[in-house]
Amino acid sequence: MRGIHTLLFGLLWCILALSGCATTGGGYDGVRTVAVWDLENLSPGDTGRPDLGQALSGEIIQAMRHRDDVEVVERERLAAVMEELNLGSSDLADDTDRLRVGRMIGAREMVFGGYMVVGKTMRIDLRLVDVETGRLVKTAKRNARADDITGWLTAAREAAVELFP
Repeated sequence: MRGIHTLLFGLLWCILALSGCATTGGGYDGVRTVAVWDLENLSPGDTGRPDLGQALSGEIIQAMRHRDDVEVVERERLAAVMEELNLGSSDLADDTDRLRVGRMIGAREMVFGGYMVVGKTMRIDLRLVDVETGRLVKTAKRNARADDITGWLTAAREAAVELFP
């Protein structure tokens, strides 16, 4: 049974590697292929908003979709690879593992980050990382009032625009 899983994993790896190469366009057209991970809640204590990281990353994705030079890897592709590899979110706590998944889906860059609520302020920190080298390409941060969810979404969009000037 273990041999079958190894074979299936190898086939999946080949398929994903080939499909990733096909979607990146070889880099000759100037399009950046980017995957965006859900933002982590780094707040001390519980903010009572468990799915906010997904909503904030959705705003980042929307900000990038309006650009002709950025192709966003669909979340469904990320989820499918994670499911095929039997990886849960706890397995991807390390950026190295996320970068490995990014290479498998054909992303050239990844956006990681987190948000933190302290007192009356919410802060979003984003980092753009080169998938191949793991090198930090650029960072962006924004603040908003802790009680202003609309401001949080705006801050996420603005930080994304700063990552991709």
